[in-house]
Amino acid sequence: MILDGGVGTELSHSAKAKDALDEPLWGTRALIENPDAVLSVHREYVQAGCDVISTNTWGLASALATDGPRLWSDRDTPVHWMDVGRRGLRLARQAVHELGRDGDCAVAFSLNGDVDSDEAAETIRLLARLFADEEEPPDLVLLETLSLLTPTLDAAIDGLLATGLPVWLSFRRCRHGLCGIYGQHWGGPEGDAFGRAARRFEETGVAALLINCIPPDHVAGMVSYLRDFTDLPLGVYPNLGYYSDRGWRFTPGVGGEEYAEMALRWREEGAQIVGGCCGVRPEHIAAAAQRLKGTVPGHERPSDAARHGLNGADATAPAAPPEPWTDRRQRPLYPLPFPDLSVEPGVAPPGAASYMAWRYVFGEGIGAHQRCLDIGCGTGILAVQLALNGAAHVRALDIDDRAVANTLANAFRNDVADRVTAQTVDLFPWVPEERYEVIVASLYQKPTDPFARVSSHRLPDYWGRNLVDQLIAKLSEALAPEGVAYIVQLSILSQRHTADALAARGFVAQAVDYTLFSFPPEQEESRTQIGRVEELSDAYHLTVGDESVMVAYLLEVRHAR
Repeated sequence: MILDGGVGTELSHSAKAKDALDEPLWGTRALIENPDAVLSVHREYVQAGCDVISTNTWGLASALATDGPRLWSDRDTPVHWMDVGRRGLRLARQAVHELGRDGDCAVAFSLNGDVDSDEAAETIRLLARLFADEEEPPDLVLLETLSLLTPTLDAAIDGLLATGLPVWLSFRRCRHGLCGIYGQHWGGPEGDAFGRAARRFEETGVAALLINCIPPDHVAGMVSYLRDFTDLPLGVYPNLGYYSDRGWRFTPGVGGEEYAEMALRWREEGAQIVGGCCGVRPEHIAAAAQRLKGTVPGHERPSDAARHGLNGADATAPAAPPEPWTDRRQRPLYPLPFPDLSVEPGVAPPGAASYMAWRYVFGEGIGAHQRCLDIGCGTGILAVQLALNGAAHVRALDIDDRAVANTLANAFRNDVADRVTAQTVDLFPWVPEERYEVIVASLYQKPTDPFARVSSHRLPDYWGRNLVDQLIAKLSEALAPEGVAYIVQLSILSQRHTADALAARGFVAQAVDYTLFSFPPEQEESRTQIGRVEELSDAYHLTVGDESVMVAYLLEVRHAR
């Protein structure tokens, strides 16, 4: 039995119907705006030798969804959807009558998978009334482009069967499961779940089961797979091409003869119904009808049919694992070997700046065989990575007892507790007791309005750089002569001030990495003060549309000599 091809894509290609491929409705609007074009497309498929043509009502179910597109959205006069359905049915009938094919070319009323919803029961009830009122109702209902197996789908099928018309179902499925028009797959292996559903459909009273809306090279194996579960008539009608922002892009190099060859393979596997979905034109259908004439369905099994499968490969052979993505040190990157971190209550989770610093420490393998210091350790993200990189020892400091405990816990979680120590330290009075080859610091940086602060023994952080300046002041005593410090600085702090402070103590710095991120909530609170700092210094942030963006730099600091 021969089905027609893609009505919507033929409307846009041959009949040049305006808005034929408005994607949500897929040509259904042409029933209102250009019914003559719809009639012309139906005639072409009837002439091509189809045994069944489908109405141009595929998008009707979508138009009726609560949040769906409206057929009449740009019209002054509302259009009743049942009138659209009647027109679609009558135009298909008219094409059959005009070409003298009454009695040997059936009309299928097409609906898409949006009838699979809780609100569709009323739609189906009214469809039954539409069919009953017509002098020539459809010969069958084609519920197509289905995907999931849901309880609401079962209810929709029951409602359509109650109309008394034969019901055909068509799914976007291949041997790998759910399949899209580009051959992409969703979900994991389903085993025999879809096959068992096919058996249930047969017992319910469905008249035929088909596969549609997938690339032709994904069809192989489906008919023979389903035959293990059901005696229903089985069919296939795939796409040729894909949808783009310029409309449907037809597959080049696939003419009628090429499509007929594919149809023969599906027939050899046992297909009893063959047609085409989007991009399959009347010449494809005519060639397939001619080549299939007089053939009988075969019994080719999936193990053989799979050889016509994806990219010509033998789908029965186990796929070789892909080469892992690695960095230039040949370390695997997928999945990323990120430390196992917990964030305890009261401890700030790592932000964009800390993740940037971690990426650099990990990527460069910093800390191997060296004594390291992490100032402002927080969760311990940098301290743990230094140890994982092979540091001889890492000392972590933070003013918050909870952060110190969190760092030690994360060191234990990552099996580096023997090389990580942590201590509660206030950076202001702290005096370094020893020197370190590597120092890392991602410190709190937030300009603060002095008039909004309660008086204390410390000066308010007007410039947002109190902690950064404290660290710079103590680098001479903390950093080994050949050592290097990696300090995170935000763009809302002055570069000139940092460079001058470092130079005054015999250090130089270069930015070795940076990242951009939107203002976090805690910085939003200081927008007014940040504005003052930027007016009085070379501090800055970026504005992208309505969004404020700051830059975090990672400075590599060394002794100037």
